[in-house]
Amino acid sequence: MSPRTGRPKSDNPKSEQIKIRATKQDKALLEACCEVTGKTQYEVVMEGINKVYAENKK
Repeated sequence: MSPRTGRPKSDNPKSEQIKIRATKQDKALLEACCEVTGKTQYEVVMEGINKVYAENKK
């Protein structure tokens, strides 16, 4: 039997936390984006961060 059991270690673990406060309208917009795209809240937020970063990097 293997000495280590469980999930394998990730190459890029998500160990950092980001917390925000949002209005009900902001939360509703995020949820609507998730429904339309079929993505998770994390994926939608990361896509937005990457778009802003790419625009400002120019």
